[in-house]
Amino acid sequence: MNITLISLDNLGMNECISSALKKQGHNVQHINFRDFKYKYPSIFHRVYNFILKAFFKKNLKTQHHGKEILKELQKNNQIQDVILTIKGDFIDPDSILKFKNYTKKSIGFFNDNIYRCPKIKQVIPSFDEAYSFEKEDCAKFNLGFATNWIYTDNNAVTNKTTLEYGVFNISSIDKRLSTLIRIANELNSKKINFKFIVYDKSNKHKTGDHGITYINKHMPLSEVNTYTDRSKVLLDIHRSGQIGLTFRIFESIGLEKKLITTNADIKNYDFYNPNNILIIDENNPVIPASFFENEYEKIPESIYKKYTPEGWAENVIFKIIQ
Repeated sequence: MNITLISLDNLGMNECISSALKKQGHNVQHINFRDFKYKYPSIFHRVYNFILKAFFKKNLKTQHHGKEILKELQKNNQIQDVILTIKGDFIDPDSILKFKNYTKKSIGFFNDNIYRCPKIKQVIPSFDEAYSFEKEDCAKFNLGFATNWIYTDNNAVTNKTTLEYGVFNISSIDKRLSTLIRIANELNSKKINFKFIVYDKSNKHKTGDHGITYINKHMPLSEVNTYTDRSKVLLDIHRSGQIGLTFRIFESIGLEKKLITTNADIKNYDFYNPNNILIIDENNPVIPASFFENEYEKIPESIYKKYTPEGWAENVIFKIIQ
């Protein structure tokens, strides 16, 4: 099959889908529109874009992404069987409609929710089919449901690293920082060591406060992986208004590491095991030392496969084209 993946892939998670499809023998093109940077030609264009966004729900940046993607699609010698778009809310709806000129099926997947990213509503009608990881959005907007996927694989880790940290988390600075500080204080009180890294572009916070490390440049995924490899437990703090499962959760499954999470909806998934996953209250986190005593329990292979890139593609891509 001829499949084109269009995505805003800052960290490389989406490339896993492309790689899995290629291994299955499909002809795959990945257009990563992260590379299509837009710069305002003048201050006039910046002001004009403000007016477009405020009054017409249009955006020069999303239009630029769309134009550049269409240029790439025009290079294809044949109609695609599927064009899969991830993060389509960063592309203007008119361009997404034109994707249909180059494919038999145009599919969208969103791993943000509409509460946080309302532009998703504008682009949903531009696809033939659309999926979301947010259950409430699926019910409200008649979308298919699909989680994120496992992009890490414990079997691929050839050099087993000595565990150095009890708990690891890396995140960008936002409203979740107060929760992270409460968790850090709880772990400190239990004498459980941890490595918490927060990306703070403004560089306002000092490393060392509450035992948290602050950085002002994005850390590459390869470096992040060195910390996850050296940690016994991973920490997931979900955003307010969102219950869709983050990549951190699937990272823990792939690496067979325990997880602490504030997302109580995780108990409704078939891989949930209280031995492996500790659900905490973000306002009053209680983390018993006993959680660290037992080893991770492997989940059944039949369940694990559902969340691999291959299993994800089976649910999102191949089920639709049958």
